[in-house]
Amino acid sequence: MRIIPRDVPPRAAWALEQAGIHPLLARLYAARGIASREELDTGLGRMLPPASLKGAPEAARLLADAIAAQRRICIVADYDCDGATACAVGVRGLRLLGAREVSYLVPDRVADGYGLTPPIAERVRAQGADLLVTVDNGIASVAGVARARELGLAVLVTDHHLPGAELPRDALIVNPNQPGCGFESKAIAGVGVMFYVLLALRAELRARGVFDEQTQPRLDALLPLVALGTVADVVKLDANNRRLVAQGLKRVRAGAMPPGLAALFTAAGRDARVATTFDFGFALGPRINAAGRLADMTLGIECLLTDDAARAAELARTLDGINRERREIEGDMREQALQLVDAMFEEGEDPPPAITVFDPDFHEGVVGIVASRIKDRLHRPTFVFAASQAPGREHELKGSGRSIPGFHLRDALDLVAKRHPGVLLRFGGHAMAAGCTIGEEHLDVFEEALAQVAQEWLDADTLQRRLHTDGPLAPEYRRADLVATLHQEVWGQGFAPPVFSEEVEVLSQRLVAEKHLALKLKHQGQPVDAMWFSHTEPLPRRVKMAFRLDADEWQGVRRVRFLVEGVEG
Repeated sequence: MRIIPRDVPPRAAWALEQAGIHPLLARLYAARGIASREELDTGLGRMLPPASLKGAPEAARLLADAIAAQRRICIVADYDCDGATACAVGVRGLRLLGAREVSYLVPDRVADGYGLTPPIAERVRAQGADLLVTVDNGIASVAGVARARELGLAVLVTDHHLPGAELPRDALIVNPNQPGCGFESKAIAGVGVMFYVLLALRAELRARGVFDEQTQPRLDALLPLVALGTVADVVKLDANNRRLVAQGLKRVRAGAMPPGLAALFTAAGRDARVATTFDFGFALGPRINAAGRLADMTLGIECLLTDDAARAAELARTLDGINRERREIEGDMREQALQLVDAMFEEGEDPPPAITVFDPDFHEGVVGIVASRIKDRLHRPTFVFAASQAPGREHELKGSGRSIPGFHLRDALDLVAKRHPGVLLRFGGHAMAAGCTIGEEHLDVFEEALAQVAQEWLDADTLQRRLHTDGPLAPEYRRADLVATLHQEVWGQGFAPPVFSEEVEVLSQRLVAEKHLALKLKHQGQPVDAMWFSHTEPLPRRVKMAFRLDADEWQGVRRVRFLVEGVEG
C-alpha cells in the first residue's frame, strides 16, 4: 500500500480560514476542492432547480393530471435501500400533494430479478393501476415499458443509472444521465431524482392554483429519507448531494423524521441526536438492504412508510434480525470465497488482474457484499456469482461485481458482451458496482474475458493500492470536541472522511477477540490508543500509519483514539 497525502491549495485553505472556518476544517475542505465558504452553504435555496432536470416539468404535468383525474398510481421500486427510500418518498410525497390512490410493488430479488420486467408490468395492470412510476430503475427496462404501454398504462421512468444503447419508448423519462440532460448533479441517487420530481410537481400544482406558497405541503419532511438513500447508495457526494444529506441529517438530529427511521436508530443502537453519515451508511442502510437480500423489501418500505411508532419498532426489530442473519451468511460465504481465491495463485505471487468466484452454495442476496470484501482485500475488480433460485432459471448464475479506481465495471461488461455475444444474458450498473446474469456453462468464458479486459486496462501502477490521506495530525487537534465536530460534517463517496497519516511508534499491541489488533502508540511524543479492526498481523516498532479519529468513553471521560486504516509497505 502507498500512502499519498492530498494536496492542499494554500490560497483556498487561507481563504476558508479568513472566512471563519476552523483551521483543520479549512485544510480538509481545501484538499477536497472547496475554495470558498459559499460552497459550504447547505441551505435549501442553494439546491439545483428542478426545472433543470430533463423531463421533470413534463413528469409534473403527467402526475398533476393523474391527481386531478383521481387516477391510480403504482410505484415500481428496486430492492435496495435507495429503491426503498425512493419508494417511500414517492408514496409519502404523492399523498401529501393530493394523490388518493397510490400503491407500490417491489420485485422479488430471486423470483423477479431487477427492474420493470413484462411480468411486473402485468401485475401492476392487474392491480388496477392507470399510471406506472418507476423509482431507482427503469432506464434499461425496454421490454417492461413496452409491455406496460401495450396494457394501456401510462409510464413515468425515474432513475439515475446509466442508460444503455436503447431507451424505453413511449414513456416519460427523468434521469440526469439520459442524453441531453443538463442537470449538473449526475451523481444524484434514485431517491433524489424522485424528490426532484415531487418538487416539480408541487410547482406545477402551484401554477394550477391548487395551493400557494403559504398553503403548499412541506416536502422537506422527506429529506431524512432522501439523505439515507443517498448515502446508502454510495453515490458521489457532490455539492447538491451534500446539501440534500446535510438537510436530512439536520432534521434527524432534531427528531423530525418518520417513526421508522427513529426505530431503526434504536434497533441499531445509534443515537439519532448525533446522527452521522456513518449511521446512514453502516447502521440503517444495511438493515434496510437486508430485507431485499434475504427476505422481502416490502418490510423495509413498510418500516419507512408507517406513521405508527409501535408498528415501526416491530418492523425495525424484524429488519435487525434479518440483518444479523445476513451477517452470519456473509461471514460463511466470505471465508469460503477467500479459500477459493487463495487457490488461484501461489503465496508470493500477485493475484490475477480480475477475480471471478462461484460456488453452488452461495446465496445470491449476499454476493455483492462478498465481492466488496474480496475487492478490498486484494485490490482487484471482483465478481461473485450464485446459482439463480428463480423457477425455471436454475441454469443461470447471478453475479455482482465491485471495482477499483481506474476500471469502469459496467464498461468492462459491455466490452465482454461485444466480444462474446450470448455470454451475458443481462447486465447493468455503474463504474464501481455492476451486476450481470450468465448461463452456468459460460462461467469459464466470462472469467477469462473479464480477466483479459482487466489485463488490457490496468497497469501495475493502477493495481497498487493507494490510500489518500490528509497528512499529519497536529497534536493540538487530537481532542474529543474536535472529533465530534468532524463527525457532524457530511462525508462520503467523493468527499472522503478525514484520514491522517504519519510515522508513529508502536509501544504495545495485543489481539482482541482473536481478530482485532489493539495498539498503544506514541504520536507526536504523546501516548494514544488505537484499534485496527479485522487485522491480526503484528506491526513493527515504527510504522507509517493511516488513521481516522474516534472518541470513546472511559469512566465518564471521553478520550481520543485512532482507528487504523492501513500502514505503508
